[in-house]
Amino acid sequence: MKEEIKKIFKGEVADDEATILMYSHDASLLEVRPKVVVYPKDAQDVKNLVKWVDENKNKYKDPEKNKDWKSLSITARCAGTDMSGGAIGESIIMDFTRHMNKLVSFKGDRITVQPGMFYRDFEKITLERGLILPCYTASKSLNAMGGMFGNNSAGERTLKYGKTEDYILESRVVFSDGVERIIKPFPVSEILKKEEINKKIYQLIKKNEEEIEKAKPKVHKNSAGYYIWNVIHDNVFDLNKLLVGSQGTLGIATEITFKVIQNNKYSKLVVIFMNDLEPLGRLVDEILMFSPETLEAYDDKTMKLAVRFFPDFLKNKGLFGMLKLMWSFLPEFLMMVTGGFPKLILLAEFAGKNDVEVQSKCIKMQNNIKNFKLKVHITRSEDEANKYWDIRRESFALLRKHVKGLRTAPFIDDIIVRPEFLPKFLPQLNTILAKYDLKYTIAGHAGDGNFHIIPLMDFSSPDTAKIITDLSLKVYTLVSQYHGSITAEHNDGIIRTPYLDKMYSPAVLEIFKNIKEIFDPKSIFNPGKKIATENLGGTKEYITNHIAKE
Repeated sequence: MKEEIKKIFKGEVADDEATILMYSHDASLLEVRPKVVVYPKDAQDVKNLVKWVDENKNKYKDPEKNKDWKSLSITARCAGTDMSGGAIGESIIMDFTRHMNKLVSFKGDRITVQPGMFYRDFEKITLERGLILPCYTASKSLNAMGGMFGNNSAGERTLKYGKTEDYILESRVVFSDGVERIIKPFPVSEILKKEEINKKIYQLIKKNEEEIEKAKPKVHKNSAGYYIWNVIHDNVFDLNKLLVGSQGTLGIATEITFKVIQNNKYSKLVVIFMNDLEPLGRLVDEILMFSPETLEAYDDKTMKLAVRFFPDFLKNKGLFGMLKLMWSFLPEFLMMVTGGFPKLILLAEFAGKNDVEVQSKCIKMQNNIKNFKLKVHITRSEDEANKYWDIRRESFALLRKHVKGLRTAPFIDDIIVRPEFLPKFLPQLNTILAKYDLKYTIAGHAGDGNFHIIPLMDFSSPDTAKIITDLSLKVYTLVSQYHGSITAEHNDGIIRTPYLDKMYSPAVLEIFKNIKEIFDPKSIFNPGKKIATENLGGTKEYITNHIAKE
């Protein structure tokens, strides 16, 4: 395979053991070995390889199993930070970060980049002009732009500013025929003049309008299944709304044009301590009236973890910084000593054009929630605010570092229900989790009810696979009872595709299957994700057979 690809491909092609092993993993709990890894030099390489795979699809079937998912396919990959297994596959991995990582153009609020550009480099460019892409993820120092497009990524500021799909103006995408197309919105009235793929998707949506609308998750964000709800909106047809979040299962993006916005320079964090979850839904509603930039949360386990492993927070602070941080943690130490740890800590961040405006917002919000009789603290400095953000962002790394013999197991890592359901939902969730001997913390985006739970597990235990599949089913069943989504922003990948039937009816799953067939009839793009088909992967058995050994 390697030598044949090199004939039509300018970039590097590798199949040595070290490369195969490295690309057998992403940030998920899975291990899937590819046959070869390629590094495209440009869009022509992508087009050539897609066309070659399409023409040679059945040439490399596994002679023993004779299953289609063993035949040729392409899994597009950027930084490999996907926790769902979306960036691993059994055939060809196409890594964009080596060569296709450049700025294409930047005019006004429009910036066009190649998919392999890291967000950290993207943000450096935009901040020089006082602009930002506000849907950045918690892993923004690691992730790349193509991954944000593929997963429809979101993060701390999504509450106010929306997800990646809200910032895609245009894209260049190679479809299964090897042709690169410019994808941008156009009036619905022009649909008959457009290519067949547009007309087929339009007809599919119109034919199933009632079923599609009924299936829409009643939450602020959702990346489960194909996001078909916004393709036709305000008499505009935009195929990007479907391609964003499709995890490279419908086509491969070679250029992406983002809209960026002005970045507020001034911000302040308000910390709210809750001893009782009962008023959480009402409290969130009150806080949202003041349009915070973010409304994050973490539980008492997370706070206790920070206090327990306090020395880790002191590293690299210097003597003066160490003393300041120790002093700032005094209230938390006192809480721990007196046994009065809060059940949940909320972080509400407000931003504006100057300090006076921001402080005014904080005080107004604080006064408005006085009737809840909670301890509320407006941070006095960026350093003090960073202390709470460090706890929110670094707690899991702390847990992983200090618990030996266990590794991260993201599989119920991205659930979401509406905030008004949280007072009932969170205790029920904890009851389910308590039946398993797991170490975990709960943190997430309280403003939209999106929580991340990533247990630590012993992957050498024979019970691990059963716990993962059983617990997934129980948690996702609970989520469905509250009309939520099994994945708000991390997407389906391998780990959640088998559970899409907990959210969607057989009719909607059939619509998803039709979408895949329209774009990718031979299943050459990232098979086994989004569509659960026995001979293509995407099953619970596939998960069990591909849990990483170490």
